[in-house]
Amino acid sequence: MTLFINNEVVEKVLTMQDTIDVLEKAYRDLADGEAVCRPRVDIQIPTSDPNKAYQWGSMEGGSVGGYFAIRMKSDIIYETEYEGVRSQEKYCTEPGTYCGLIFVTDVETGTPLAFINDGVLQHMRVGADGGIGVKYMSREDSEVVGMIGSGGMARTHLDAFMCVRNIKKVQVFSPTKANREAYAEEMRARHNIEIVVCDNHEEVYKGADIIAGCTDSAVPVIRAECLEPGQHVINVGGGGGMVGKEAQDLIDVYFRFGNAPAPQGLPEFDLADEYLTYAARPDHDYGFTQKRKGGRGHGVAMPDKVLYFVDIMQGTNRGRTSSKEITYSERGNLQGNQFHAVAGRAYERAKEAELGNEVPTEWFLQDIRN
Repeated sequence: MTLFINNEVVEKVLTMQDTIDVLEKAYRDLADGEAVCRPRVDIQIPTSDPNKAYQWGSMEGGSVGGYFAIRMKSDIIYETEYEGVRSQEKYCTEPGTYCGLIFVTDVETGTPLAFINDGVLQHMRVGADGGIGVKYMSREDSEVVGMIGSGGMARTHLDAFMCVRNIKKVQVFSPTKANREAYAEEMRARHNIEIVVCDNHEEVYKGADIIAGCTDSAVPVIRAECLEPGQHVINVGGGGGMVGKEAQDLIDVYFRFGNAPAPQGLPEFDLADEYLTYAARPDHDYGFTQKRKGGRGHGVAMPDKVLYFVDIMQGTNRGRTSSKEITYSERGNLQGNQFHAVAGRAYERAKEAELGNEVPTEWFLQDIRN
């Protein structure tokens, strides 16, 4: 039987430590040539509203002896502004509902194994990336987190940090006071640590060891003038997931997990772009700042400072060499490599717990050759 696994089941069976473990293995497998993936590809089509676009996004990958998975999203995207902060919003059908699915198959037989809602898993895999970056690049004595943002990503990132460092305190700021206070209350109860609610952005940085920008902002949120020596920086969202040029100038070490490999026989397609966009009416301007017209997803932003997972594996570069260096980490365009690993583990855990809705596998099979 094929399983349909919803967010509630994923939340019950998938732990953050599980997620970190399988992602680390997936990155090592990719470096060893045992796994493969492609960059995220978006199809963008104008809607009748000139400020909104339909966007289909997909990313896929698999590993030898494991699973293959494709993650698919169907979104209407647009941007809004609140108290001077510009954010990208999305929905499917109507605001507040979303369509994101992961289709998992067995690479030995091709059998459809599961369809999984991507909401919880998506937050888990991005948070785990933050944890992996902190594990390898932050100072081992890091105890204080400066958290910018108070949504789902801010929650899973802190969960991941707790797995890899002895975190004792979090300083949190987000534009909406009620949201940052709710986050503080929840995280105090979950982790039994000190949570300080900051009234302004600048307070987050003071004395922090790890700075985490976890927002849906359409522009970079990390403030270079506030960074302090020895901090490790992570940024999710913020105009494509990269810190601004001023912060880049201060960063000493840039840990990028890797890049999706080029197709066989096409080395010129060895792209580091975060995403590739194919568009109907390519000259149409939605006024987006996060996905600007004609723009590309960011790639290797600091080539003179970069090291990869393979460098750490082979011992050619260990990253931080001083407690005063400012370090930065990000995944690279390896989303497809993440989903087969994390969705595969979620499928295994759901099977073990006898959870998920069964769907006859024969419904997905046919006797006409495709």
